[in-house]
Amino acid sequence: MRQAHTPHIPPVDTGDLDLIRRALARDETAARAIMQANNRRLYRLARGILRNDGEAEDVVQETYVRAFTHLESFRGDSSLATWLARIAMNEALGRLRRQRPGVELSSLPQGVLEAQIIQFPRAAADDPEKSMAQREIQHVVEHAIDELPEPFRLVFITRVIEGMNVEETAEILGLNPVTVKTRLHRARVMLRDNVEKKIGPVVMDAFPFAGRRCERLTGAVLNRLGFI
Repeated sequence: MRQAHTPHIPPVDTGDLDLIRRALARDETAARAIMQANNRRLYRLARGILRNDGEAEDVVQETYVRAFTHLESFRGDSSLATWLARIAMNEALGRLRRQRPGVELSSLPQGVLEAQIIQFPRAAADDPEKSMAQREIQHVVEHAIDELPEPFRLVFITRVIEGMNVEETAEILGLNPVTVKTRLHRARVMLRDNVEKKIGPVVMDAFPFAGRRCERLTGAVLNRLGFI
């Protein structure tokens, strides 16, 4: 009697190992656990590239379909979470290339794939709680700019807020263009660090991907893959 083929399981983290083995055996609970553990991270990553809620959610769904369809090819060179993140990045970047031909990962704005202050969607006029939260965040940013040391604050305001180019800024402030670029870079680093310290918890709760939304996407993927 021919023995059933047992898929090769890569040497990965014990928790990943068990989930992968069970998912390969068409265990719905394991597949669901993998998605629920990674939904938020993949969603934020995709949204960081595409800046669109709906498209980001589509990317997450396609990521799981591709991943579970080719789960046997996962060799364990990285963690399961990292493997999924790379698939999501490739999918999101592919969509971005279709929208903006020629775009490459290296050409994306600095920090777009890292933890960053996310631009919040404009709150509806009938949503006073969101409007208030956005005003609070705006105040935090304004105060953080005020707290920048003057040499860096002047460059930041001139270049970023007033929108002047390097040459105009250098002329107005009597600086070398190279100094303008250096100070702007340093100002951005200090501003980001300052703001993240003050509203880090708020940013971490931005664009949540849990509850019904998480469950809906997870169910859709399981359905597409034939688990349910």
